[in-house]
Amino acid sequence: MYTSSNLIGFILAVVSGAFIGSSFIIKKKGLQRAGLNGTPASVGGYGYLLQPLWWIGMVTMIVGEIANFVAYIYAPAVLVTPLGALSIIVSAVLAHFMLGEKLQKMGMLGCLLCIVGSTEIVLHAPQEKSLTSVLEIWLLAVQPAFLLYTASAIAVAFFLILYCAPRYGQTNIFVYIGICSIIGSLTVMSVKAIGIAIKLTLDGANQFVYFQTWIFTMVAISCIITSLNYLNMALDTFNTAVVSPIYYALFTSFTILASAIMFKDYSGQSISSIASELCGFITVLSGTTVLHSTRVPDPPVSTDVYSPLSPKVSWYIQGNSEQWKQKEDDGPPLNLIKIIQQDHFK
Repeated sequence: MYTSSNLIGFILAVVSGAFIGSSFIIKKKGLQRAGLNGTPASVGGYGYLLQPLWWIGMVTMIVGEIANFVAYIYAPAVLVTPLGALSIIVSAVLAHFMLGEKLQKMGMLGCLLCIVGSTEIVLHAPQEKSLTSVLEIWLLAVQPAFLLYTASAIAVAFFLILYCAPRYGQTNIFVYIGICSIIGSLTVMSVKAIGIAIKLTLDGANQFVYFQTWIFTMVAISCIITSLNYLNMALDTFNTAVVSPIYYALFTSFTILASAIMFKDYSGQSISSIASELCGFITVLSGTTVLHSTRVPDPPVSTDVYSPLSPKVSWYIQGNSEQWKQKEDDGPPLNLIKIIQQDHFK
């Protein structure tokens, strides 16, 4: 049975999901406007920084993240993080009306599966252990198991950033979102530590005298900046209705894994509760798969404005009253050349 503290965390997490879901759409509108006037964010442009609409989306996201931040103070990460599923519904509905991104019936089923799965996770989430000092969190962060997770997460993130992003970032949706999700799990652990430090400091036990608190702060800032950059690239490249749920599923999975390793959330849990949590994860991932399978591919973004047109594509006219038609051929369209020559020498 959840305590009043967990109830506060639950309410704040719901509010956070609504604001963050809205911010996806507002930021995407700003990114689209920036792309019309300069280099798109999907290929490394930063013109969106001059777009007021993008900044409105940023403010909306910040409000949602602040609510999320406070929620982590009052409730465990395994309860707060899955509630981000609300942002999927909000962003999907707003994308339908504001961006014209149609969500198919199977896509709606995918959203529903995500919600059902996250509800299963919430109902069987373990209770969080009480922590009285940042030093206790630091001891949890430097335990061998979590250090191994951190090293693995950083190594995979660098591989995605340095190798996969330049080659597959524009065509594979999991590259940019994978970077956001993996780095995001480390962000949550740092934010959790900072939140507890603030709460204890307000209660009279100053935690900012410890250098560990400032290390957590620097890690959080670095991870947030990195995640934000690649999330912008994902939003500008792919359909928002697909980016949001995939980001949610991966981010939730990595965050709960990191939390389970660092805080040992599942120690003492019954086998049935752990099995129910696992079923919830499978349901969420199934919903994500359904959403991704119904995605309409976006046109690829060319990074070279001087690249020639494919020699396989040409156009021809069969007669004065007929429409233009597309034809795949290695050679030039003879009928079109003939018509142009006749018109030229008239």
